[in-house]
Amino acid sequence: MARVSVTDGTLVVEVEGIDKLWALKSRLEIPLANVRGATIDPGMAQESRGIKLLGTHMPGLITAGTFRSHGDRVFWDVKNPAGAIVIELADENYTRLILEVADPRATVRLIEEAKRPV
Repeated sequence: MARVSVTDGTLVVEVEGIDKLWALKSRLEIPLANVRGATIDPGMAQESRGIKLLGTHMPGLITAGTFRSHGDRVFWDVKNPAGAIVIELADENYTRLILEVADPRATVRLIEEAKRPV
C-alpha cells in the first residue's frame, strides 16, 4: 500500500511496509505541474501489466515495481485492486502510477484539489 500526500507543490508517494522490498522503491516525488490527474480505477489491476523491469508480480497477491506497458513505464503498488487509483503523469520517468491506497476517494480528491489553481 502507498501513502500519498502533497507538500510544497510536490506529490509525494511513500511505499509502506514490505511493499518497499517488492517494489524496490520507498518514495517517489513528482512536481504537481507534472501530474495530469487521478482516478479511482479498481479495474486497472485486471489489465496487462506489461513487462516487468524491476519489481514483483505474483498473480492474485501483489504487483509492485516498474513495468513497461505499450512503450510506457508504469509504477505499480497494488495488492487489493478495490483500493487502486491511477495517477496520470507528464514529463516524468513514469507515465502512470497505479497505487493501492487506504482511501481512494480521499486520495483522488486530495490530488485534484491540489491541482486546482488558487
